[in-house]
Amino acid sequence: MPSLFDPVRAGDLALPNRIVMAPLTRNRAPGAVPTALMAEYYAQRASAGLLVSEGTAISHQGQGYADVPGLYTPEQLQGWKRVTDAVHARGGRIVTQLWHVGRVSHVELQPGGQPPVAPSAIAAKTKTFLIRDGAGGFVETSVPRALTAQELPGIVQDFRRAAHDAVGVAGFDGVEVHAANGYLLDQFLKRGANQRDDAWGGPIENRARLLLDVMRAVAQAAGPGRTGVRLSPITPANDIHDPEPQPLFEYVVRELAPLGLAYVHVIEGATGGPRELPDRPFDFDALRRIYRDAGGRGAWMVNNGYDTPLAGRALAHGADLVAFGRSYIANPDLVERLRTGAPLNKPDRATFYGGGAAGYTDYPALQPG
Repeated sequence: MPSLFDPVRAGDLALPNRIVMAPLTRNRAPGAVPTALMAEYYAQRASAGLLVSEGTAISHQGQGYADVPGLYTPEQLQGWKRVTDAVHARGGRIVTQLWHVGRVSHVELQPGGQPPVAPSAIAAKTKTFLIRDGAGGFVETSVPRALTAQELPGIVQDFRRAAHDAVGVAGFDGVEVHAANGYLLDQFLKRGANQRDDAWGGPIENRARLLLDVMRAVAQAAGPGRTGVRLSPITPANDIHDPEPQPLFEYVVRELAPLGLAYVHVIEGATGGPRELPDRPFDFDALRRIYRDAGGRGAWMVNNGYDTPLAGRALAHGADLVAFGRSYIANPDLVERLRTGAPLNKPDRATFYGGGAAGYTDYPALQPG
């Protein structure tokens, strides 16, 4: 039976252990440009089998929060190259999470103060993070406008370009497409946000079209064995919902299976919340089986509230990788702490979003002894 500390392959990526650092938004990239402090932060955590970067906008339109990084200017790519170089110098592997937030944004973050975009002009009942007069805080998202069908190929191309530049310029080992947590691709998938009556709405095949077009484009640009995808079938994050998630996501994974992806990253339950949602039943084991039966050979990554015993059970039942999120905020050496059973540092919630080194790069590692 595999353990968290055994090596594994995820497509073209040879990983020394099965522990993944999940993407964590930290709002420490002023002007959307990665910094030297970010390079230190990721390098500290390079002992993970795989690091997944914080969500990184593929375009200015894709930005949804203040001081989150992008992948659409030369300065941003150069900043990320410093990060990937620092991780590789420590022997680590890092992929970037390609992000378009869709309606989870604010006019202050959008080009020219325009409304955010979405499948349909339905506001998300959620908040975003802005910095005003030097102080960060959460505000209601802005009402979006519906994308036209003519605009959607351009968004696919933005994903393609970002994937190409992430690997070819910024030095990432691969990419993860963010299709979860109520952001743009998830908005198209789910009927609570997608009420279109054209070829991109209505039946499952139409609602999944944008995601699948993006995945094919990204796999071509970065290489399928260096491409992953993140899904969250039943999370209510960012006011997202679909009344029939099981057939929707079973269709999605069947269509993803032939692409030869490195991995499929699945959030089980509510993102950062309960793993079981009585009002949203879902069979995650069936989803994995359907992906395998359809020929999917990518690593199966599970996420949400995992500790060592629960991770061991997941690996015994068919998972290949286990993602840890908040544990990584305060524990740069999480792999060693899990290996030895050492206690975990407690994170300072007041420093999660925005700020400097405090609560970011100053958490202590275990002392040799």
